[in-house]
This record gives sequence, C-alpha cells and structure tokens, in this order.
Amino acid sequence: MSLAVRAYSGFRATGLTGFLMSRILLTGGAGFIGSHICLKLLQTGHDLVVFDNLSNGHRDALPADTPFIEGDIRDSAALGKLLKSHDFSAVIHLAGLIEAGISVQDPASFYDVNVAGSVRLFEAMRATGVRRLVFSSSAAVYGAASASLLTEDEPVLPVNPYGRSKAMIEDILRDYAAVYGFSAIALRYFNAAGADPKGRAGERHDPETHLIPLGLMAATGQHSGMKIFGTDYDTKDGTCTRDYVHVDDVARAHVPALEYLFNQAGGVFEAVNIGTGRGYSVREVLECCRAVSGKSFPIDEAGPRAGDSPRLVASADKARKILNWQPEYPDLRDMVSHAWNFMQSSSDE
Repeated sequence: MSLAVRAYSGFRATGLTGFLMSRILLTGGAGFIGSHICLKLLQTGHDLVVFDNLSNGHRDALPADTPFIEGDIRDSAALGKLLKSHDFSAVIHLAGLIEAGISVQDPASFYDVNVAGSVRLFEAMRATGVRRLVFSSSAAVYGAASASLLTEDEPVLPVNPYGRSKAMIEDILRDYAAVYGFSAIALRYFNAAGADPKGRAGERHDPETHLIPLGLMAATGQHSGMKIFGTDYDTKDGTCTRDYVHVDDVARAHVPALEYLFNQAGGVFEAVNIGTGRGYSVREVLECCRAVSGKSFPIDEAGPRAGDSPRLVASADKARKILNWQPEYPDLRDMVSHAWNFMQSSSDE
C-alpha cells in the first residue's frame, strides 16, 4: 500500500522578490507538519532543501522532485557541509522528538535530539552566516497554565521534558538574537490536526500517538477502541481540552513568518501562538471521529497521564497582528473530515 503524497499541482509565483526567491533549509521536512510546509513553500515560489533522518518522516511524503538529504541534526559535519554548499537565506527548523508522554519516560533523548541537536544546527548556521530561523515550538511550553486563552506573555512553565526542551531552545534563540544577530521566530503550535484539504499529504506517525488519527483508526477497526486518560479535570466535561489547529493553517503561517524575518535587521526574537482560540475536549474529539466516520467504537476511561495539562487554548491575536495570519479551517469537523478523507484514500492505494 502506497501512502505517497499526491503529485503537487500548485503554482509558482512570478515576478518574485528576493524574499520569494529565497532558498530555505527545512529540517524535519518529511514529517507530518513539514510535508505540508513544503507544499506551501513550493506554492509561494520558494526554493528549498529538506533535511530529515526519517525517524518520524517519510521520503514519499514530499513531491518527488524536492531536493532531499537524509541526515541527523546532531551531525555537525553534515550540517556544516550542507549549509556551505547552498546559499540558504533562512532555516525552518522542525526536526526533533515530539511525543510528550514518551519524554516523561526518556527525557535524555529529548534533550539530546531537541536541545543539543538544535544548538549544533544554530552553530552551523552561525559559521556560515545564515541568521534567519523559524523554529517549530509548542504550546507545551505553557505547561499547566490556567488562563482561558493563553497569550505569549503567559509564564513559560512546562510540565514535561518535551515542553522543557522547546522552552530551552527558545531561550537559546533569545541569546543568539541578542549576541549573534539572529532573527528568529518561534511558532508555538497548538494541536496540529487534519490533512491537506486537496489530499496530497496527511498524518502517518508510526506508532501513532495523536488523538484524531487514533480515533479514526478505531473507527476503521485498526485497533479495538480508545481510552480517555483522566476524566475529572477542571474542564467542561472533565477531559483534557486542547486548541486544535488545521495543519494547513499551521503550514501557511510559516510563509508570513519568513517574510517577517526578512523585514528585520537582525537581533530579533519573537514567540507567536498558532492556534484558533477555541478548545475541544478529548470526549468531543472522539465523538466527532464517530460522527465523521459514521462508525462507532468503544471508549474506555483510565487515570490521568503524567505530564498532561488540563487545558491549552491559544490567543492568536499576536499572529494576526504581526503575521496577518488567521485560520482558514477553524472548525474541528473540517480537520477530522480531511484526516478521514486522507486515511480512506490512502487505504485504497
């Protein structure tokens, strides 16, 4: 069964400025979010090279003619060679470990890959004069924050090693901006979900850990049912509440983020939420999976997991203000429907 990304049929802009003709290094670009960013960069006329070790990504998740180099961000020599051999204008950095639950069990790997790997990338950039960077951060930096809508001024108090690794990288980037003249923006993704609306790419983690694809897999019988971890949180139905943001919207935010950096003289760091401002509970998400698929599946209840925050919902005011970004697909049903369509079409191949 092939799960290759569908052939890219978008456009390349004409009459491009230096910004739109820039060459971008995309680390972790063969993963779920990275493959969607790749489509957006190609659509807006950028040249790019994808660098990924394929531990969580897939080479066939990218258009076939996308320049691709297999490598690990902890490999300083490989990074140095790559950055010296191309005239990159900026880097979008996604490569890293992402499973918050696993980070509680194996924190060393997260600090090694996410933090040490990022420093090696930043040092390779510094050595080759590349100073612009969009960093894939996370709402996990807010930890167990209690605000109904989280602004970027909320204290950064992560509750698991995954979130701490993202917060550490943000701090490092602040220092690199202040001392080495980097222009950097950390996009704090909330829960990226869905699939490309045109069906060209979707979620393919192995093993899968995200709620929506797991719910849809339960609907297709790929596993026997679902568990809700924790049912007595201080939320509307007792289950964890999250801000789900369509992966197409997440990917689209990287284009104005790059443009923002090109308009800076250097020595700038910004953190920006990428979310919808609306929260959905675990129970609501699973019921939506049932409704979209037309399939019922058992849902069991279990105790809470270590490192889970009760509620994480974004204020996206800053993204609207400095990036002129807002979600085009804010409704949960669209996210679940696009994920379901991708899963169904992929299973037919």
